[in-house]
Amino acid sequence: MDPIRVLLVDDHPAFRAGLRALLAATDDVSVVAEAASGEEALAVLPTVQPDVVLIDLAMPGMGGIAATERIVEAGPHVRVLVLSMADDDDSVFAAMRAGARGYVVKGARRADLVRAIKAVAAGEAIFGAAIAVRLMGYFAGLDRRQPALPQLTEREREILSLVAKHLTNPQIAQRYGLSEKTVRNHVSKIFAKLRVADRAQAIIVAREAGL
Repeated sequence: MDPIRVLLVDDHPAFRAGLRALLAATDDVSVVAEAASGEEALAVLPTVQPDVVLIDLAMPGMGGIAATERIVEAGPHVRVLVLSMADDDDSVFAAMRAGARGYVVKGARRADLVRAIKAVAAGEAIFGAAIAVRLMGYFAGLDRRQPALPQLTEREREILSLVAKHLTNPQIAQRYGLSEKTVRNHVSKIFAKLRVADRAQAIIVAREAGL
């Protein structure tokens, strides 16, 4: 298997050097380029074709949120993993809305960071332990008297449950004997009803609802 190609985006050279050294010890992860800003990341993106962009939020010029939006637009196949000092709700949810597939706080253990890189490269959504606790607290504060996902049809609930298990649209189509176009339509309707932007956000809602 080819190693996971990672683009490091952080404005601190020493921190990037430490990350590169840390990831160099992992056989199936390869740092293919570095950038000190969102603008630099977008400039090298077409050339290096990374699988995962590991990006900070606070940078001069184009910050990590805006850069994440542009990266996802420019390369839908590229997964963005935020690595930031910020762990507040606004930062986490802004990154998710921008299209980030994961969020890890700086200072996380090497094993946790590598696991997050591999997870988002495989199409999963993942959050570091500290962020996961914050998300759980956020959703725990929602009004639990409301029925879970009342606006979804039975088929949409079934499809959302498979999305929450990280099945792709082709896999879901094969499971139900549907065309991929039909599944895409169902997924689009689910996103609209749940008011989420992508699979990562839908998975959070689904898991909170017990799917």
